[in-house]
Amino acid sequence: MKKCLVFSLLLIPTFVCAGNSLEISGKGGLEWRVFPNSPQFSEQYETSNLSGFFEPQLLYSWNEESDYVKFIPFLRWDQHDRERTHADIRQLTWSHIGEGWELHSGIDKVFWGVTEFQHLVDTINQTDGVEDIDGEDKLGQPMIHLSIAREWGILDLFALPGFRERTFPGADGRLRSGLVVDTHQSSYESAAGDKHLDLAARWSRTLGDYDIGLHWFRGTNRDPLLNAGVDGNGNPVLTPYYEQINQLGMDLQATLDDWLWKLEMRWRDGQRDSFWALQGGFEYTLYGIADSDADLGLLMEYGWDERGTASTSLAQNDLFLGARFVLNDAESSELLAGIEYDLDYHSHSLQIEASSRIGQGWKANLDLRLFSGKEANDPLSSLRRDDHIQLTLERYF
Repeated sequence: MKKCLVFSLLLIPTFVCAGNSLEISGKGGLEWRVFPNSPQFSEQYETSNLSGFFEPQLLYSWNEESDYVKFIPFLRWDQHDRERTHADIRQLTWSHIGEGWELHSGIDKVFWGVTEFQHLVDTINQTDGVEDIDGEDKLGQPMIHLSIAREWGILDLFALPGFRERTFPGADGRLRSGLVVDTHQSSYESAAGDKHLDLAARWSRTLGDYDIGLHWFRGTNRDPLLNAGVDGNGNPVLTPYYEQINQLGMDLQATLDDWLWKLEMRWRDGQRDSFWALQGGFEYTLYGIADSDADLGLLMEYGWDERGTASTSLAQNDLFLGARFVLNDAESSELLAGIEYDLDYHSHSLQIEASSRIGQGWKANLDLRLFSGKEANDPLSSLRRDDHIQLTLERYF
C-alpha cells in the first residue's frame, strides 16, 4: 500500500492559489452482525460481531475545475477478525478534463458491468474479500486511465502498474472457506510478481435503446487459484496463485419500455484453461403499484461457466430470482430481495437488503443472509452455519 501511495503522490501536482476549491465529505458507521448458529469451524467467533468504518472524501479542484485531486481513504475496525481490520486507499487521483478527453492518474476504482447478481466483466479492481462476500467492495488500483469521447463512442485505455492481492477473512472470521487462506504464501505465474504491468481497453457506446461495451484485458488474474498448502506450524491452509490471463468481454443493456435486458459475457485464456462464462437476464418494473408512488421491479438472471463444477465462480450453473421495491419517498427507502439457486448442487442462498435515510445525514441498512449447502464440493457448504442478520448505521457529512 505504501508503494501505491508513493506512486500516486508522484503523479499529483499541487497548487495553492486563488480560485481553487476544497470540498470535504464522506461517511462513517457502525456494523453489527448477529449469527444465530454456532460456528462451523473451531477458531471462529460465536454469536455477534461489531465493526466500524470511516471513509472520508477530499476533492480539491483548480483551473476552473478542469483539474482536480480526489482522495478517498478507507479504514475498517473489526471486533474479532484481525484480517478484517484494515486500511486502504480507495482513490487518490489527479484528473485533467480536456476537450473530448480525460486523463486520470493515481489510485482509482473503475466499474464495468450491468447485471445485478454477478459482475463478470468487472475486471480492473481487486475484490476486498474481507468486507463482504458479494464481491461489491473493491480495493484501489494504481493506474493511468485515458478516456477519449468521440461520435463513434468512448474509448478507455488503461495501464495498471502494480497488482493488489485479494483480501481474505482470517481464522477468527466467519463467512470464510473451511481452510484459511494464507496470503503470506501468495505466488505468481509472472516473474514480475505484483509489479507486472497490466493493460486493458474498453469501447462503449449508446445506440438508441442499447448500451454496449467491449473490453480487452491482459495481465494478472484478479481471481486467484487456491492451492492446498501448510503454514509455518504445519497446519493445512490454502495458498493463492495468480496466473496471467487474456480476457475478452462484452456487456449489453437494452431499455425497452418497462423491460431492462442485461447480458455480461467473457472469454478468458489462462495457464490452466480457456473458457466462456456469461450472466444474463432481465428486470421488469411495475411503476406506481396500487396507485402509489412505489415501484416494484422483478428480476431474473442466469449464470453459466463452461468449467462447470470445476469453476472457481459461485455461479457456474445458477438461477437468480429477485425483487426490488422502491418507495420513492423522501427517505429513499428501498428493499432488494434475491435468491440464488445452484442447479448443480441444489443449494441456495437468500439475501434481503433494506435501507432508508433517517433525518439529516443518517442512513440505516438492514441485511439478512441465509445459506444452504450439504455437498462437500459445493462452495456454499462452508457457509451453511453462517446465516446472519446485519444492521448498519451510517453517518454522512
